[in-house]
Formats: sequence, C-alpha cells, structure tokens
Amino acid sequence: MSFICRFAPSPTGPLHIGGVRTALFNWLLAKKNKGKFYLRIEDTDKERSKEEYIKQIIESLAWIGIKHDEKEYIQSKNIKKHKEIAEELLKKGFAYKCYCSEEEIKQQKEKCKKQGIPYIYNRKWRDPKNLDIPKDIKPVIRFKSKISGDVKIKDLVQGEINISNSIIEDFVILRQDGSPTYQLSAVVDDHEMKITHVIRGDDHKINTFKQIQIYEVMKWEIPKFAHIPLIHSDKGSKLSKRDMASTIGDYIKKGILADALRNYLLRLGWAYKDKEIFTLKESIDLFDLKGVGKSPSKLDLTRILSINEHYIKHIEEKELFKLLKDFAQKFRKSIDPSKENAVLQSMSFLKNKAKTLDDIYCNSEYIIKDNIELLPDDEKLLDPPAKKIISEFLEKFNKIDVPNKEKLEEIINNLIKKHNTNFKGVGQPLRIALVGSRFGPGIYNIILSLTKDEVIKRISKIN
Repeated sequence: MSFICRFAPSPTGPLHIGGVRTALFNWLLAKKNKGKFYLRIEDTDKERSKEEYIKQIIESLAWIGIKHDEKEYIQSKNIKKHKEIAEELLKKGFAYKCYCSEEEIKQQKEKCKKQGIPYIYNRKWRDPKNLDIPKDIKPVIRFKSKISGDVKIKDLVQGEINISNSIIEDFVILRQDGSPTYQLSAVVDDHEMKITHVIRGDDHKINTFKQIQIYEVMKWEIPKFAHIPLIHSDKGSKLSKRDMASTIGDYIKKGILADALRNYLLRLGWAYKDKEIFTLKESIDLFDLKGVGKSPSKLDLTRILSINEHYIKHIEEKELFKLLKDFAQKFRKSIDPSKENAVLQSMSFLKNKAKTLDDIYCNSEYIIKDNIELLPDDEKLLDPPAKKIISEFLEKFNKIDVPNKEKLEEIINNLIKKHNTNFKGVGQPLRIALVGSRFGPGIYNIILSLTKDEVIKRISKIN
C-alpha cells in the first residue's frame, strides 16, 4: 500500500510548535513507508491569510528538516472544485439550502446556552414543506448529517472511537457568499490529492466524524485517521500561539539546533523502547504510530535545553561554528572575519556546558569584541592585592616567547605560592582583566585563545 500524507496549516499566523510536530509525524510516516508527503496551504480565510506566513511555514519546516514533495498545494486555487462538489451534494439530496438569518442562529445558540446543552442547529430547513423562502436572505448550504445511530472509526492512535450521530449537526459546507467551509474543502482536497493517512491533533476528532459522512455519500475511499494528543504548556493548559516559545522562531532565537528540536518533538508523545537520542535516519526507520501515546504531553524547555546541549557536544566543530556564525549574524553581532579562526580553534572549550548557540556566543564575546568592558561588580574585585598579582603575571608573561599551558602553569603556581593564595586568587583577577567578568572559560584557555599582544594589551589596562 502506498502512503500519501499531508500537513495542512492555515497561514493566519506563525507556525505553531504543535503544528511542527504534526508535520513531523506525517513526514516520518510517509518517508518510512517510501511514500509522499505534501504541504497544503489552507488559505481560504482571505482576511487573515498572509503571504508572509506561507513563507514562514515553508522556511520553518525546511529548517527542521521537513521537505515536502512536489510544489506546495494552495487550497484557494481549488475553490471551483469545492463548489462543484457542494452543488453535487445538493442535487443528490445529501445537502440543503438553509435560509436561517444570523439573528435566528443567535437565538438558537442563546437558548442552548440557557439550557446548558451544546448548540446543534435545529435542522429547520432540512425538510421545508411549510416554509416560505425569504427573499432578503442568501442561503448557506448545509450537509444532511445522519440523525440516528452511531458511527465508529478505528483511529490509528486512539483505537476504536464511537459517537452518536445525534451530536453531529447539519454543518455548513458553503457559506452565504458562496465560499466553501473547512469541512468540505479538506475532504475534497484530501480526495483530489489521494491522501491515504491523515495525522492531526485530537481536537479534530469531531471534524473527522463529519468529514467521513461526505466521503461515504460521495463513495470516495476514506483515508486512515490518527489523532495525536495536543501539546500542553508547563501549566497543563493547551499550548497556544500566545505562549512563550510556541513557534519555531522562538527556538531559533534562543539558539536551539534544528536536529535537537526535531529530536525533542519526536519524543514528545512518542517512544521507542528507552531510546532518547535519534539521528534523522533512525527517526525515519523506527517511527510508527504504535509508539504514540494517548495522553497530552507538556512542553518542557529544560528538556529541550538538555537535548540541545547533547547535540552541541557531539556535533562536528566546524559545523557548529557555521551555525554560530549564522546565529550571530541574525540575532547578535556578526563575527569579524579576522576573529573567526580564533573562535573556531577555541570551540572545544567555548561549547563546554553551553546549552544554546547564544551561550557559545556569550562565551566567545571576549574574542569577538575588540574592547572589553569590566562589569561593575567584577571591577570591585580588583583590589590592590589582585592588581599586584596581575602586574606580576604581566611581568613574567612578557618574557615568554611562545605562550603554552606548561609555561603558564609555572607562572601561576609561583604566584599562588608567593601570595599565599589559591588558584582562584590568581585566576579570577586575570579572568576579569581579560574577559571583563569573573565568569567565563578556564584561564589557560582564555590566554591561549588570544594573541600574546592582545593579552598584554588587556592586562596593561588594569592599573
């Protein structure tokens, strides 16, 4: 059996992290089964859909490694077909024109609210034998949903789901202005695209029951459905676009690596034995819907940072430097070409304990910047005894032709003995003089990452 999956976002805002995970699961299922993965842009909401969001969706998916097959499918270009199907449903008696005014619908909703029951359209125009058609109201077209009995679907994640047809209203498939609704457009497009598997959030379950009825009356092949639990915030509520770190862009700005975020989203609600880290190939080879859990997962930034740290430690350093350069150019200050080699050569310790690209950039600033500014709290630590140690270090350092760790250790150990102090007593003043802060990489790494002249220049400024 061929597998054809799709991801169908609406370009009404930046791509949500939950949408990225849905796209990832669809893409992995297609790729594992040597199938196709399509991107469908559902842009029929003309007022809210924007070109900038279409671009952001495509770029976000590409950044995390999800590439769709063929050109993206633009839903609005298929509206003519959607309308044709609506008319066909109408002619065959599977749909009808509804002339209820907005005021009538509002009153029905208020009545249901007072009674404490969910609103379901009262089907007034389903069998309009004794009704006069109003001349001042354009009708909507509603689908004739089943009134009695139950309907079952075999969900590939949730298992068998059974609901009563009585809770499914006669939903609108064509609005007053003649535009198709989501329920109709999604079904027509999935049929036209020959979609075999639909993976989407479990908030779509009721939509699936509605849409299956259209498939049935049109005698179209019904795709297999999988409804995955939603992602919740750390507070346990449904994650929304208003939450911090809810879009891909939020993570890129933090300096999260694409492979790390992909790995995290893969494991967010899916498991394979006790394995935590997956290469892209392993993700494709091992993914299946049986491993998807039925309960919502909480977004855990601490866990994301932990996985990101793992990837930072294990990525090839030239590749890491390239990512750092791109990050700095977009969100910090571009790294001067004259400083690039020094940063690259120091990457082994600059990345130590770094959880993000931003952490590495902060660790690298003493190399990147020409002028080091002392932080006020750190400058206070440069008291007379500390300045004396710095001065004596400079005197000894000047006499070294080519600095190396062995020679530096000799100087620092002698200073420790002479001033009856410890390693911190010597290293901290030197770090403040060279970096501008008592925090930073190890003192030997700092000194050896700078030129001898630069070390002398910075230390000489401390008087």
